[in-house]
Amino acid sequence: MASQNSVVFEDFFPAMVEKLGAEGFMKELCNGFRLLVDGDKGVITFESLKKNSALLGLQDMTDEEAICMLREGDLDGDGALNEMEFCTLMLRLSPELMNSSMKLLVEAIVNF
Repeated sequence: MASQNSVVFEDFFPAMVEKLGAEGFMKELCNGFRLLVDGDKGVITFESLKKNSALLGLQDMTDEEAICMLREGDLDGDGALNEMEFCTLMLRLSPELMNSSMKLLVEAIVNF
């Protein structure tokens, strides 16, 4: 989805968390969901993703990439992404955030 000279959106996630805090970052993810959601169905569908993807700088997303994104994030098998599935997918796309989360979890368990 990105050319070799561009920065992929998830590269900004750790900086966003640092700047906005965890709660602010989650609000921004929810705002991203609302940009892509099908207003009638309340979920991100293939059609709403393709229609609104340019709002997030993903205007070059192919149909195959959109289908893969939906499949990757669709945890309940309904063919669409609800808000929790979308946020989970976005976090999974940022390896640095996932590593940081794992470190925090381990620290919490050790210190408990």
